[in-house]
Amino acid sequence: MAKGDAPAKPDGEAKEERIARRGALTRSDLAEAIHRRFGVPRAESAKYVEMVLEEIFERIVSREDVKLSSFGAFLVREKKERLGRNPKTGAGAKISARLVVAFKPSNVLRARINGDD
Repeated sequence: MAKGDAPAKPDGEAKEERIARRGALTRSDLAEAIHRRFGVPRAESAKYVEMVLEEIFERIVSREDVKLSSFGAFLVREKKERLGRNPKTGAGAKISARLVVAFKPSNVLRARINGDD
């Protein structure tokens, strides 16, 4: 080991550290996980990730809810027009009607987040 080199870490630990440092799981991370777990070439695993995300995207755009068992649901909601306030000036401002996407975690995900496995 050369001077200044960090000791090698198990693959999962390095990934967790990378995610914690960056603060987000990316498409690339998902593709890499598929590559490592199933031995699929990286380019192919990236295509699989894109296919899944594109399907979710299309369903949400067409105003369908997306439910993923043991994970949660992406719900498309309609918000009505309302009067809000500009936080800087305090002046009233009209907020137009729009569609929003909300995520509702499943009970399984909630339990894992809270350590209730």
